[in-house]
This record gives sequence, C-alpha cells and structure tokens, in this order.
Amino acid sequence: MSYQNVFERYEYKYFLTASQKHDLLHMTGDRLVLDSYGRTTIRNIYYDTDSFRLIRDSLDHPVYKEKLRVRSYQRADDNDMVFVEIKKKFEDVVYKRRVAVPKTAASEWIDNGKNTPIKTQITSEIDYFLNFYEGISAKAFISYEREAYTCTSDPEFRLTLDENIRARDTDLDLGDDIWGVSLLPEGITLMEVKIAGAMPMWMARFLSSLEVRKVSYSKYGTYYRDHLMTNQLSERSAIYA
Repeated sequence: MSYQNVFERYEYKYFLTASQKHDLLHMTGDRLVLDSYGRTTIRNIYYDTDSFRLIRDSLDHPVYKEKLRVRSYQRADDNDMVFVEIKKKFEDVVYKRRVAVPKTAASEWIDNGKNTPIKTQITSEIDYFLNFYEGISAKAFISYEREAYTCTSDPEFRLTLDENIRARDTDLDLGDDIWGVSLLPEGITLMEVKIAGAMPMWMARFLSSLEVRKVSYSKYGTYYRDHLMTNQLSERSAIYA
C-alpha cells in the first residue's frame, strides 16, 4: 500500500438507472477492469465547523472549495490503516491529497489535536487546514458500496459506481455497522468518471447514446441540505420560540 497519494484530475458525475448500468458494463467489454480495490464498502467521516461552514460554502458553488474526511475501505479496527484526505476543487479541477495512518493515530490527530503521526508535505497541508478551521469536528458518517474500474488502455481513466449511499450524524466511527438514511432513490447508481484530460470517445458515445447527463451532486452536501440543515433550523426555532 502507498502511504501517500496525490491526485489531480477532472471528476464528472452521472446518475444511472439499473438498465443503463447494465448497458455500460456490457458496452465497455474489455476496456474496463476492476482496479485493486474492486468491490468494497467505503466508510467516510466528514469534518466541518459547528456552523457547517465548509459544506455551506461548497453548496454555493464557489470557484474554490475544500473538505476533509477520513476514509476506510472496510470496517476499521484500531490498528487498521485509514486514509486522512483533504480534497480541493478549483474551477473544474480536483486536487486530492491523502495519507494512510492507523485508525487510532488518525483519531488522536484529527479529533483530539495530538501531533501529526508522520511528517510529510501532505500532513503539513492537513495541519494547516485544521488550524485554519479551528474547532472542526466529525459531523457525518457516509457509506456506500462501490465498484471501481480502470481502463486497460489508459491507466489515468477511472470509473466508479456507487450504490446504497447512506448517511447519519451519530456513531461516527469507521469500525461501526453500516446504517443511516438513504441518499439516492432505489435502483439509482452514482457514476463518477475521473480523468486527467479529455473524455475518451467511447465513453462520450455511451453517454450520448443513452442521453446520460452530467449532474452536480455531493453526498455530504445532499445529506446536509436534506437532513442536517433541517435539524439546524428546527433547533434555532426552538431556541427563539
């Protein structure tokens, strides 16, 4: 496992019906193969300020936005490796930095303000983020089942298919069971295409043939808008009632 990763790419999102997903995998044939992660259940913990500044800013569609999360690709015990990720988007380009550390060390670092477990350029960026957004804490647990593919002729092309996206704001631990409110209608898959440059012609033809249109969608943003924001407004109403 690489303990640090740096990504710079374009990411495009689409909703697929069950039949469109079937057609995609049939049409691509040998072009796509499962990557080293294959089929996994991904767990994420998203961090934000108490006023949810990060996601509120993101939902305003600014030119620049950023977020912090901790991710695992399985139920994580204390000594299992998890990824601490800082993700930035400027205009249409996504920049992601992540570092793998044991789950306990990640919690001590991100949740409890202890020293960085290792010293690298990426951990320095994350430390700066934590200092800038002073007092951020875990706000949401979001999980989903993912199939991750890479292209046999272009290793920089990746495609992921996410289903059963669920979210909650309690039991925020990567070792806990999967449960929460569903963020997508039944039978809908979220497809993400991650590319370094132009969309491959064969993929563009598929999208055009089935009239699949690009969407603006954020898992954390959807959960905040449909659930957390409503709870915030209810709490404020109760205070001033």
